[in-house]
Amino acid sequence: MAESFKPYIVTAQAVDPIHVGTGGARLGRVDLSIVRDPVTRVPKIPGSSLAGVSRASAAMAKGKYPTCAGQGQPGRDGNKGHCGQPDCPICMVFGFARGEGGGFAGLAAFSDAQVFLFPVATREGPLWITSPEALRFIGVDLGNGCDETALYRENDGAQLNLGWLLLPVKTLDRWDKVRNALTAGNVPRFVEGKVGVVSDKLFTHIVNSNLEVRTSVSIDPETGAAEEGALFTYEALPRATILAWNVTCRNPAHFKVKESKESSVSAVDSCEKVMDVVCAAHPYLEHLGIGGMGTRGMGRLRVLHVQERSSREGETGAVPAARVNAGVANA
Repeated sequence: MAESFKPYIVTAQAVDPIHVGTGGARLGRVDLSIVRDPVTRVPKIPGSSLAGVSRASAAMAKGKYPTCAGQGQPGRDGNKGHCGQPDCPICMVFGFARGEGGGFAGLAAFSDAQVFLFPVATREGPLWITSPEALRFIGVDLGNGCDETALYRENDGAQLNLGWLLLPVKTLDRWDKVRNALTAGNVPRFVEGKVGVVSDKLFTHIVNSNLEVRTSVSIDPETGAAEEGALFTYEALPRATILAWNVTCRNPAHFKVKESKESSVSAVDSCEKVMDVVCAAHPYLEHLGIGGMGTRGMGRLRVLHVQERSSREGETGAVPAARVNAGVANA
């Protein structure tokens, strides 16, 4: 019997700082804050942002832009919105809307992108830190043996500062699990040797204390000076942050398109083909980016690796490189 779904895990590295805002200003450290997990308070990229940008980018790759991208409702300019046809890879993989008439939910489901490795300045240069909770998200369980006041690395050493915080360096007995996770995620070599693990409690504080904060101001075109009251600040995940998210691909054989005479999905016929369409968007993420402030040097995200995720811990299968890099060249 065919599988009902296949889960995949995607790892990616920020080429630029990434700002996915909360949609408004608030009192606090900055005017425009970024989205955070409500429980851990660690910044994240919502799955809705990933799905929306992936849809638009995949539509470009498949020649379906702009008709099958975006919200998909009929417009005043004559645009009829999403085509909703069973042979449309964009409408079938990402879904389509039909107002009160219904629609189709789509075959690809995106989780939020979680911070996997976060770069922090130290006196020895940048160090990428992670935590037991961040590692559990990608299927690695370190247990509960982390000291809340220590930095764990492959080998112990002298105290090391993480930004403003000075911590003793200890050896992590289960470092082989961390190393395997880095290799499986295709983490760059220059990062692999500069990784540390801290407790979940410290991870939240370190991340939020080392976000990039920028200041912008509007310039009066007549005087060339800053306009009064137009100064604002905004925060972002720093460049070189490594994130991970899940994509669950549903089996097309188990779904029907009610709005069409040809009710069976014909654009894709397997979970692997669903993921092929999602991966077609990845080259665009590296150039067109995600989130706001895209014209101010922010947003670009390079996908490092896509792999199938087994239901059992530690068992993953790498997706062929041709699928990971599908997109611009093969559109």
